Amino acid sequence: MPLSIFGFRALWSPYFILFILLVIFLYFFITVKQRHKFNDSEPLKVSQAILFLLAMVLLYTTKGSPVDLLAHIMFTFHMVQMAFLYLIIPPILILSIPNWIWVKIIDLPIIKGIFKFFTKPLIALILFNGLFSVYHIPLVMDAVKMNIVIHAAYTIILFIFAIFLWWPLINKLPGQHQLHGLKKLGYILGDGVLLTPACGLIIFAPVAMYATYTDGEMWMKAMALCVPGSTLSGLSISGPELFTNMPAREDQQLGGVLMKIIQEIVLGTILIKVLFEWFKKEQEDAEKIDEASLLQNNPHPVD
Repeated sequence: MPLSIFGFRALWSPYFILFILLVIFLYFFITVKQRHKFNDSEPLKVSQAILFLLAMVLLYTTKGSPVDLLAHIMFTFHMVQMAFLYLIIPPILILSIPNWIWVKIIDLPIIKGIFKFFTKPLIALILFNGLFSVYHIPLVMDAVKMNIVIHAAYTIILFIFAIFLWWPLINKLPGQHQLHGLKKLGYILGDGVLLTPACGLIIFAPVAMYATYTDGEMWMKAMALCVPGSTLSGLSISGPELFTNMPAREDQQLGGVLMKIIQEIVLGTILIKVLFEWFKKEQEDAEKIDEASLLQNNPHPVD
């Protein structure tokens, strides 16, 4: 059965498009038009602007395009959606925002203490992976997916904790929690390990665990989060099996596998970057030592 039966609003989320456009407008208005009002604020880099636009495109694709509708129909798309929302978009967003804006945000009295506490590496690592794992407990996930307020709140909170998770790895602000050397490597490996139990539970479960993907009545309640009620009431559909031939358990397994693969690709990419930077720094330090040794042995070099 084609997805078009759910209508344009469910497929393309026009209100979310307007929200994304507003965020883009505010970003360039603040970073270009209002920058002169802040002392020592660096100009917006082209790379930062590109990264921000990329983050917004990915955010809309993930939460506003038919991908969001498919995430309510197939667990596979749900996990891909989660991977982009929490593993790919947050680091891009962090890098796209100029440091002077981050300073202004973090220095707000209501945010400063909270941000400093929750970006402590061990706390950020445990809390994000803990929230992610709790979300995928069947009773929790089914309850979240059938209540629009709880679903929105959990999505936003998990996104904020994803920012906290990535912050110690990639931020460059003086005075902020930053990881270097072996600590950064351990943090990356720890993140990969902590997400494994949740993915393992999903992949190796003997049956499909989530009623919002297998029970017709609960699935319809979950679909109400992204499809207008007037549209749903006019449709004669019984469950997600009308839109896919994949059995629910295999769909669940594929979702868990894809989530883990995407995580490993993201973390592997960052790990390679960290090792390259570490190797480059070691070379630079060795060159400085050689130069110092040369000057010490030849205090009066001949012109």
